[in-house]
Amino acid sequence: MYYENMQEAIFLERPNRFIAHIAIDGTQEIAHVKNTGRCKELLTNGCKIYVQHFDSDKRKTKYDLINVVKNNLLINMDSQAPNKVVQEWLEQERPFGEIIKMKPEYTCGKSRFDFYLELPNKKMFIEVKGVTLEENGVVLFPDAPTERGLKHVEELIRLKKQGFEAAIIFVVQMENARYFTPNRKTQPAFADALQKARDNGVQVLAYTCHVSKNSLGLAKALEVKI
Repeated sequence: MYYENMQEAIFLERPNRFIAHIAIDGTQEIAHVKNTGRCKELLTNGCKIYVQHFDSDKRKTKYDLINVVKNNLLINMDSQAPNKVVQEWLEQERPFGEIIKMKPEYTCGKSRFDFYLELPNKKMFIEVKGVTLEENGVVLFPDAPTERGLKHVEELIRLKKQGFEAAIIFVVQMENARYFTPNRKTQPAFADALQKARDNGVQVLAYTCHVSKNSLGLAKALEVKI
């Protein structure tokens, strides 16, 4: 996926989870933060960021905060991007086989899943999670407790037991990482649920991304340690 009209900027502060104060060419502006996670380890005062500029009277801000540089590593923090790059990957690479039908944002029971696929001999549910938290090369999810994420994992286990194929894909929004692991310290229940999901046949996958200031795409499979 591609972003147009990208500009380099400096992060100043984040007064709330929706906006950031930034500086572009010495002028202070307000940017929409496309990630409601804490991201405290990413958004530090004075760090380099990349923002997308919009020229529209219908917007409250002229900029969206897309990328941040952490220790020379470019990280995409657009929470809408993982679904888009997975959809491109599904359509172009067909990793699970030929797709007869694909429905994004598909509701089943009390949960809405990112993708529902109909393949020649199976039906499949896929949930996608973006990962931006990195510690010494290890990438972790979640960065804050997520009841919604926990519920999705539990629902995937239920669907697998009912005969559907099921997968959870962690999209690591950076180029380099050693391995992925659930953030047990932050949410032990999520780590336990992910282990149970794998034990019950749910595919637990992680992929790094090719990241540039104006593009994002899946790169390579990453080892998952639970």
